[in-house]
Amino acid sequence: MANSKLIVVEGAQGAGKTTITDYLRHTLSYTNLYRLCGTSDATETGLAKSTKMYEQLLDYIQGLENLNINLVFDRTFFTEENYCRLGKKAYSFTGEYNKLLDRFCKLDFEIYYITLYLKDKTLFSKRLTRDGKAVYDSSKFGVENSIEQQEMYLKMSKEIKEKYPNINVINIKTDRPLEEVKKEIRKVIGY
Repeated sequence: MANSKLIVVEGAQGAGKTTITDYLRHTLSYTNLYRLCGTSDATETGLAKSTKMYEQLLDYIQGLENLNINLVFDRTFFTEENYCRLGKKAYSFTGEYNKLLDRFCKLDFEIYYITLYLKDKTLFSKRLTRDGKAVYDSSKFGVENSIEQQEMYLKMSKEIKEKYPNINVINIKTDRPLEEVKKEIRKVIGY
């Protein structure tokens, strides 16, 4: 029986993933934080690389079941599916995504899938250009990309909620005072 939480936080660039995952890491006892970016190979060969990476990730997570360790992930294979659905890669990841998701939902953890989103989409412009925002040379994101990502994450979250009742699917609006967001996070996760 699960004695640990597995929390995946997804959302578009600028939605607040770094802030929220850092908060979870520092306020939820016995928590490890992982930040993933996937593979940079967007060609057909990237499919095999991504599949291998995420299968091995699930093997690793499964090995940590019932050790009283909470796991927080800033992005996982959900991001790969999002990018592929939006045509950012030259392949479809959906078949592998569905297999990974079926396996993910059976992990012996209290599972949370959190999508962070901005109701006021005009805030993406401010958030993506703010001082201190990490900008990676290999992946520069614009407002339109973030809005597309957000819409796809919200669609995926709805699909997961309908198909996997044992996954706690939560959408959290982050364009409000941070203390309100933190309070909601603590309430929905129960700590």
